[in-house]
Amino acid sequence: MTLRGAAGTGAPSRPGTGTPPAPVPDGGYAPPGYVPDETPMETTTRLRPVRGRRSPRAVAAAVCVVLGLGLIGGAVTGSWLTGDSSAEPGARTTYTTGGALWHNVPVDTLFPRTLKGDGAGPGGADRMWTRVAVAPDGDCAPALDPLLLRTLGPVGCLRLVRATYTDATTSAVTTVGLIFTEADSDGMRALNTRFTEQHLDRRSDLMPRAYAVEGTPAASFGDRQRASWTVHVLTDVPVVVFAVSGFADGREVTGPQSVADAMAAGATTAPAQAGLGHEAKGIADRVERGLRGTVAGLTEKPR
Repeated sequence: MTLRGAAGTGAPSRPGTGTPPAPVPDGGYAPPGYVPDETPMETTTRLRPVRGRRSPRAVAAAVCVVLGLGLIGGAVTGSWLTGDSSAEPGARTTYTTGGALWHNVPVDTLFPRTLKGDGAGPGGADRMWTRVAVAPDGDCAPALDPLLLRTLGPVGCLRLVRATYTDATTSAVTTVGLIFTEADSDGMRALNTRFTEQHLDRRSDLMPRAYAVEGTPAASFGDRQRASWTVHVLTDVPVVVFAVSGFADGREVTGPQSVADAMAAGATTAPAQAGLGHEAKGIADRVERGLRGTVAGLTEKPR
């Protein structure tokens, strides 16, 4: 915005002559071709009104009021900047921040293009996974079996984001997802307790769905190809992390196993022998770890 200034107090000469410009009615000087505005600019200085003297007691009271308001305002501003709240401790540092990550950070932050899994395979073998597809964020219904959707009903589904990875040999595919809920810390703790006590993470009718995309190694990754899965309810952020793995060649699996069962010592099923439990757990763990790291970085108080 350009501010219009008042006329100068001096009277500059016209270019090329020693003759000053003609005066105008308001006391200034006009250039050649001068046309007065409808509302002439004010060129004189307004006089300040003379105020009566205040008593020392009134002045002291005013100073106290100003200082008090400044201290209160500073405290409130400080709480906004640091995210502290005595009424809801931690709400602005984990739940508010974590619950908004699905639209506040890039997709590569939530689901890196590559994930390194040192010691994440069977027998402590190293793994490397490459992202092959990212689903648009959306509702939970398309990605969850109806029973799992009802089980998560008490915490609500604010938004779901998910991506599919393949291993270095492109023989296994895994869909990993983040369900951002509408719950507070009490709601998430209650859901976590229910999953733990009732072993809901081992029920095949609560298995998440896969995300398949044409033209990728996961093109044939559907419901019947799901082999191993994990569902983890977090309590420090309003998020449920899940992952489901399968074979990239599209073969059907008649006996899918939870991660805990597929990784158990002595397991001889096809998902266990192929290390698909390790695939699901390894990818879910690293996405979850990245989520927590992002939340911590965004909520860390300045020193």
